[in-house]
Amino acid sequence: MKTWWRRHRRAAPDLFEEELDATLGLIVVTPELGSVFEQEDLDVEVRRVLMPRTRNHVYYSVTATEVVVHTVWGAPLGRGPIL
Repeated sequence: MKTWWRRHRRAAPDLFEEELDATLGLIVVTPELGSVFEQEDLDVEVRRVLMPRTRNHVYYSVTATEVVVHTVWGAPLGRGPIL
């Protein structure tokens, strides 16, 4: 995604990476930040949070020791990923 963003968003080539870094920082401090993503057959609770400037969702889960990012998915696609 980072490479695609840099190639196609020349006016703001660092925006995706900057917003993702900021969003991950917020998730680490406030893991319940995102809304629960409903999908059958998930073994863990997956949450998603929108990065408003790039219009991408970060899909993640939280364990006792780590935050696991499952994917970053474009919100304009109108549907969520299959995790």
